[in-house]
Amino acid sequence: MRAALLLVLLACAGMARAEEIGSSPRPPPNPAYAQPAAAAPAAEPEAAPEAVIAVSLRPRPRPRAIAEMVAAAGAGAGGKGLDLAAMVPEPDEPPPPPKKKSKADRAKERETASKKGSVCGVAAIKGEKIAPIKAKVKGCGLKDGVRVTSVSGVRLSQGATIDCATAKALNTWVREVLQPAYGGHVVELRVAAHYICRPRNNKKGAKVSEHGRGKAIDIAGIVLDSGKAVMVLGGYDKRLRKVHKGACGIFGTTLGPGSDGYHEDHLHFDTADYRSGAYCR
Repeated sequence: MRAALLLVLLACAGMARAEEIGSSPRPPPNPAYAQPAAAAPAAEPEAAPEAVIAVSLRPRPRPRAIAEMVAAAGAGAGGKGLDLAAMVPEPDEPPPPPKKKSKADRAKERETASKKGSVCGVAAIKGEKIAPIKAKVKGCGLKDGVRVTSVSGVRLSQGATIDCATAKALNTWVREVLQPAYGGHVVELRVAAHYICRPRNNKKGAKVSEHGRGKAIDIAGIVLDSGKAVMVLGGYDKRLRKVHKGACGIFGTTLGPGSDGYHEDHLHFDTADYRSGAYCR
């Protein structure tokens, strides 16, 4: 009798407990994993990561733009998927070391320099055109003159007023004779004289000098990039003799120390024409 009564009491207690938790004695679902009810999509609230996980543990779909990009890349690979190795940019190759320039290359660069400021149709001859020079002395004057400030990258200590034939001859001498003899280290010509209306060697009654026609230039010395000045007077060594001799033929007349006693301190170059050829002393 007591046993039957105990069973009845236990049954009543279980029914009461079931009514408290619902219509089923099964444990209630965990609210953290509850599926949201079907409803119109709404903007996602700014919530902590735990709140997002609480809604669903399934992976979220990619944004449409990323999904389309991945799909296109996969299709371009023949359906084999993305080639991640191909997507890594290759490192840039280091530039090749600069090529050492020869003397000929440096001379060519000077010759083909910018034509800005050039005269006589040669890029390497810098200066400016000048107005015609008229003189009262017969034989003097310069119709188409220029004032030259540098040739083949070598500056002149003073602007030289000469004609274009003389400017071109000077440029050729510097490029082909002077610079090679000094290893390309000449930076300046010390100009002693250029255009001036006077007789030869300043001797009264003599013929007009080529200086009076704008066809001559006198060089007293040169300056190297080290700052050293090599002067004709007191420094007429083997190398200066060589460049003096090398001017013969480029110019119509070349004179220097030992020629006539009037050119001991400078080299005289002019573009006078002689039927017998160049006059070189």
